[in-house]
Amino acid sequence: MVTDDGLGFRRAHPSALPVTGAWRPGDPPGRRKFLELPPDRPFALEGGGLLRGVVLAYETWGELSPERDNAVLVCHALTGDSHAHGRIEAGHPTPGWWNGIVGPGAAIDTERWFVVCVNVLGGCQGTTGPASPHPDDGRPWASRFPVVTIRDMVRTQAAVADHLGIERWALVAGGSMGGMQVLEWGVMYPERVRALLPIATAAAASAQQIGWWSSGRRAIAMDPRWRGGEYYDAEPGDGPHEGLAIARMISMMTFRSDDVFTQRFGRQVVEPVEGYSLWQRFQVERYLEYQGDKLVRRFDANSYLLLTKAMDLHDLGRGRNGLRPAFARLRAPVLSVGISSDILYPPHQSREIAELAREAGVPARYAELDSPHGHDAFLIETEQLGAVIREFLASLEDDHD
Repeated sequence: MVTDDGLGFRRAHPSALPVTGAWRPGDPPGRRKFLELPPDRPFALEGGGLLRGVVLAYETWGELSPERDNAVLVCHALTGDSHAHGRIEAGHPTPGWWNGIVGPGAAIDTERWFVVCVNVLGGCQGTTGPASPHPDDGRPWASRFPVVTIRDMVRTQAAVADHLGIERWALVAGGSMGGMQVLEWGVMYPERVRALLPIATAAAASAQQIGWWSSGRRAIAMDPRWRGGEYYDAEPGDGPHEGLAIARMISMMTFRSDDVFTQRFGRQVVEPVEGYSLWQRFQVERYLEYQGDKLVRRFDANSYLLLTKAMDLHDLGRGRNGLRPAFARLRAPVLSVGISSDILYPPHQSREIAELAREAGVPARYAELDSPHGHDAFLIETEQLGAVIREFLASLEDDHD
């Protein structure tokens, strides 16, 4: 059953919402490829936990050159996945999240570059995460799944690179949480990256960013249907959809700018105002509710908890005596891209990345997208961002020549 509030925002009846939107074994694989890490060698996490039977889902586009020197790693953001490029099809309920940037003839041209995107550890679209079967009993990991960090994610991506025979990436690129992975690649594996392109991200999570994400986690934990993370056996409609939807509503307010919301919705109301009722809604409320339900259909509440925690833990200087010693490990040129209207990861944080890299003696520069769309501009402003990326890649090829 679907209800329609008008203006094209259609909401599913709660009973129709899945317990989890995770991809699970037995679902159509789509374009995914899978790498299983050796089961006899548990994957040791930065926080001290161990994972056995880790499976990594990834996708590739283009052809790897005989010299294996044209590989590009694209790192996805919080609710992204390995499907950076492609259409909606069985196994992929949404189109590629970076279709305007990755593809034939695009800025990251798959006729020139061999592009790889890996679903992150702890995610819910094919790589081992809370919804995945535990190797001991086949039931979902659920609350047993340990905390992961950005560094853990990068180490799994390195395993995929090894599997593909890629010793050095020509470029590692990504926005938001993906940008955090880009920076960790430069610090953890300085000899395995030729260039770094972090977009709309930070060298370390700020107090405000931690506050935003922790509010979303609290919303999920307060949903009685979350059941401490043990909800996978529940019937459709009886999962933590309210908590996850509210978490998404909170984050959506940080992904876009006030100008965009005002221009699109203003003070329009959904229900006619005849007297006042506490639950009469403005159009922006209805839009956020729709976006919350939409995420429930393709994501997992436990993964949302884990990945936002990983973002809060992000700090390049942790265990490295601070940011400057961490940046001193870099060897690859850096193009740091900020967004003029970004309130979640404001442009001064992207400028700081370029400044710290330059201080460390690495060629680095800053570029800024002039956009009203806020943090999501790196997914929306494909023409503007594409021009920046094309110029950066051209400069790398000139240097290589």
